[in-house]
Amino acid sequence: MREKTIPVKVGNAVIGGGAPVLVQSMTTTSPKDVEGSVKQIIELASAGCELARITVPTLADAEKLREISEKVRSAGVKIPLSADIHYQPKAAFEALKWVEKVRINPGNFVSGEDKIFESFAPFAREAKKLGRAVRIGVNHGSLSARILAKYGNTPLGMVESALEFLSVCEAENFDQIVFSLKSSHPKEMVEANRLMAERLKTGGHKPYPFHLGVTEAGEGEDGRIKSAVGIGALLIDGIGDTIRVSLTENPVNEIPVAFALLQAAGLRRTKAEFISCPGCGRTLFDLQSVTAEVKKRFSHLKHLSIAVMGCIVNGPGEMAGADFGYVGAASGKVTLYEGSLPVLKNIPQSDALNALENLIKERGKWSE
Repeated sequence: MREKTIPVKVGNAVIGGGAPVLVQSMTTTSPKDVEGSVKQIIELASAGCELARITVPTLADAEKLREISEKVRSAGVKIPLSADIHYQPKAAFEALKWVEKVRINPGNFVSGEDKIFESFAPFAREAKKLGRAVRIGVNHGSLSARILAKYGNTPLGMVESALEFLSVCEAENFDQIVFSLKSSHPKEMVEANRLMAERLKTGGHKPYPFHLGVTEAGEGEDGRIKSAVGIGALLIDGIGDTIRVSLTENPVNEIPVAFALLQAAGLRRTKAEFISCPGCGRTLFDLQSVTAEVKKRFSHLKHLSIAVMGCIVNGPGEMAGADFGYVGAASGKVTLYEGSLPVLKNIPQSDALNALENLIKERGKWSE
């Protein structure tokens, strides 16, 4: 069960407050490349991205956000935009004018503890005035020298860094905040987020939403596995209201991975779900080829889960929760299940796929 968090409004979207976990990504373009940035945001939105973040290194980059935002909206794309700020408070103030959310990094937003309130309080007040959301985004690799000296490069240091900036927001009665505590190491990322969630509870703070991600996860299989370990562990804990799967690839590739991860965690359904056993000496048919055929024929039924199990020893129990099941019953024979009930027993395997399609149609769950 997801932890209850307060809703944070980001343009026409909501992070937290029981809203579906929001999928986001980040452009790889410079804001000065207005056309390239707009093109990539449109591509991300078309792929299902629900928030697009743009890096903003300088004030001059922040000033380009107005044109980017106008062009994106004129193209009919309504997903919220976020600016990613490091080292440049002036750029952060400028970004507040043009985008719905601004991320700041406590490790490099101000230079000293004595300047945190002086520098960040006016920013929090401006965000509140304009109705913007703010992400307090701590990175394991960019903690301030002062935090490093006191806590080391640790999950505790990440949490303490975030709490310092939270204290300013609370003093300004500003609660439209999302937290992220990221690392390139899933174990440290998970530990930091769990600790932060606990500190919010024990410290009497509001239950703010969390943005999850394993930063610098890599590309290909490595990036996907690291992201799944870090993000997935926290989602199973009930922590997480928005996610970004960071891949060293075209950012559009991040979106299907994010939705697949959310589906595996039981939080979103965006495609048909197939449950299949690995096969063993008890398997009564060519499991791999049958599973491939089932996926080919039924993958368009996004609302359904279908199981393919090699035998009746563990099959019916381990496919519990599937809408329909295809289970080996004897040599050349298959039993079709609806839920946990066998409805067509010991039918010839040669007829089984057609029979499964007809069963789905009879139950009114087929779509072309």
